[in-house]
Amino acid sequence: MTVAVITHSHCHLHDNGTPHHPECAERLDAINNRMIMSGVDWISRHYDSHCAEREHLLRVHDAAYVDRVFATSPKEGFADLDGDTGMSPYTLDAALHGAGAAVMAVDLVMAGNHKHAFCIIRPPGHHAGRSRAAGFCIFNNVAVGAAHAMEVYGVERIIIVDFDVHHGDGTEEIFSGDPRVMFCSSFQHPFYPFTGADTNVPNIFNLPLPAGTGGAAWREAVSTNWLPAMRDFKPELVMISAGFDSHLEDDMGGFNLVERDYVWITRELCQIAKDHCGGRVVSCLEGGYELSPLGRSVTAHIKELAEFH
Repeated sequence: MTVAVITHSHCHLHDNGTPHHPECAERLDAINNRMIMSGVDWISRHYDSHCAEREHLLRVHDAAYVDRVFATSPKEGFADLDGDTGMSPYTLDAALHGAGAAVMAVDLVMAGNHKHAFCIIRPPGHHAGRSRAAGFCIFNNVAVGAAHAMEVYGVERIIIVDFDVHHGDGTEEIFSGDPRVMFCSSFQHPFYPFTGADTNVPNIFNLPLPAGTGGAAWREAVSTNWLPAMRDFKPELVMISAGFDSHLEDDMGGFNLVERDYVWITRELCQIAKDHCGGRVVSCLEGGYELSPLGRSVTAHIKELAEFH
């Protein structure tokens, strides 16, 4: 069964309004080009995402915040939601299609059309909280998808794994204390957004790790602190905030992971999903800003999703 790859051309049009901004449309080009060159494109089924509806957003974001995003969207030029999250005339549509991709991915795996789905979307989402944009993120895509799974399909146990180099503070805020969600975030500490190291909430499993952390230390921490708890949790759905700025070649952070580390965590999560929930895995693109390692890493991730049985 092929992996579902969900995106939309409007995600390419989003512009933060800052020249040479790291969260740029070329990120999607790098991914698509590498998928074609590697042949992974041919073992994927592509879907155009729908726009998320207001009801999808309101499950994880405050109504006043959603209203503010719509009101801030400029007809021309640029507008700022926060100090590093800007909007162009095309940004709102891109953000809605990004959140909608997560909803569509959940629908596809819950219906059994695919076991695994990956959303190639921008802007990213994991820093967006209930009432704030942050860190290039507007709507929390993976949270929108998880909330959809719980509301529409009655899913009672979801694992969300975030391996971006930055803590998924928005996702943590949204699901903190929710026993239906096991949120696992590994991240460089101390580092932006300077949260997560002191969290003490039963459903949050944070791994703050120092700059310079490489694959062996990261895998050991994941194997010790996450994998046994995940198996005990017995998820009905596994979701991933797939941030590839933890790569050795990405100067946005200080981790030293490489493609084989992303393949390893993908395989481990697919195995847990196979053992407990019919293999259902939904993954959403987060960070990753150095174009060559981003394209290589995403392609390795999707290839493992497509080939895992």
